[in-house]
Amino acid sequence: MILPRTDIEITEKIMNSGIRPSIQRIQVYGFLCRNPIHPTVDTVYTALAPSIPTLSKTTVYNTLKLLAEHNLVQTITIENEELRYDADTSNHLHFKCKNCNEVFDVHYSDTNNLYSVFEQQLPEGFTADKIQTCIWGTCSSCNGSKI
Repeated sequence: MILPRTDIEITEKIMNSGIRPSIQRIQVYGFLCRNPIHPTVDTVYTALAPSIPTLSKTTVYNTLKLLAEHNLVQTITIENEELRYDADTSNHLHFKCKNCNEVFDVHYSDTNNLYSVFEQQLPEGFTADKIQTCIWGTCSSCNGSKI
């Protein structure tokens, strides 16, 4: 999935989703698009607060919630009920390094088929609204530091 990078592209994507763009919304969504680090509310707030003195954690939380409701971002709960956000809303897997705690996207060409198989395994009458697949292990940077 190609994410918008410029403020103009970000603003257009927000508007096309039926959301009124504000400086805070543009900056929060822009941070997610430009930094695919799967941040928490605290991470986004800490990164943006120096350049937006009027920003509050509540505004960041409400903005991320609004973006998720309009399918501009997806929420990820990968560990300890810690909610993270991802601007890449395509079907993909996530890998969390147990050493550095970074979360990485894993794009697998057959993810849609894999999710379809999962859905087919549900009991009769069940429907899936969201499927997340997470992998835990050691990233290449942390593996390299052990060698």
